[in-house]
Amino acid sequence: MTGMDVTDITIHSSFLPQNDPEAALAFYRDALGFEVRLDVGYEGMRWITVGPVGQSTSIVLYPPQASPGLTDDEKRAIEEMMAKGTYASVLLATKDLDGTFDKVQATDAEVVQEPTEQPYGVRDCAFRDPAGNMVRIQELR
Repeated sequence: MTGMDVTDITIHSSFLPQNDPEAALAFYRDALGFEVRLDVGYEGMRWITVGPVGQSTSIVLYPPQASPGLTDDEKRAIEEMMAKGTYASVLLATKDLDGTFDKVQATDAEVVQEPTEQPYGVRDCAFRDPAGNMVRIQELR
């Protein structure tokens, strides 16, 4: 053991693909209320870092075609999976699930599931972001 305390490890950033930076901003910034922490462009692509106000955890919305080493077939497969909403997902949480659902639904976001008590003990809802990513929002209890 190196003496490192594993409780010092935190989740800093997670990555979700986006294929329309402005639509991604409209969803994560405007619908969810996340702050934009970084918006970096390079060779016609954008990486946008967003996160909840007052928290250090972030989501980096990245252009998946920028992933090094991908073949054309892999890029096509990713695009197809994103279009079907089967490529990536994120689980968020809130104390006010109904209020959050109403706010996000009012933006014309694609509703996958209204707030529901799940048989596995959580209450949650689900949306798809503009890139097709599944965004589940769980109620904190």
